Amino acid sequence: MNKFNDIEDFTEEEKEIFYKKIGKNVARLRKKHNLSQLKLSQLIGHRSTSLLSGAEIYYKKQHFSLEHLAMISYVLNEDIKEFFEDSNHNFEKKEI
Repeated sequence: MNKFNDIEDFTEEEKEIFYKKIGKNVARLRKKHNLSQLKLSQLIGHRSTSLLSGAEIYYKKQHFSLEHLAMISYVLNEDIKEFFEDSNHNFEKKEI
């Protein structure tokens, strides 16, 4: 039988770690393709860098949506799972 975690135990710190890792991976892949924040923003239909610059560093809790990640993975021709690399933070409770 599966044991499920209580969502109330999913802390703000864990969310922040998760979103920051995704942002770092977006930045890593953007740089791999030698794209500026402005160019990638334009490729996904934005006129400015506000989304990319904020979400890459989780500025004021700004983060990428699944739709953003799908568009970025499409234009970069990268597997969407690349954004979650090493971001599978262990959310299991630690037993004392």
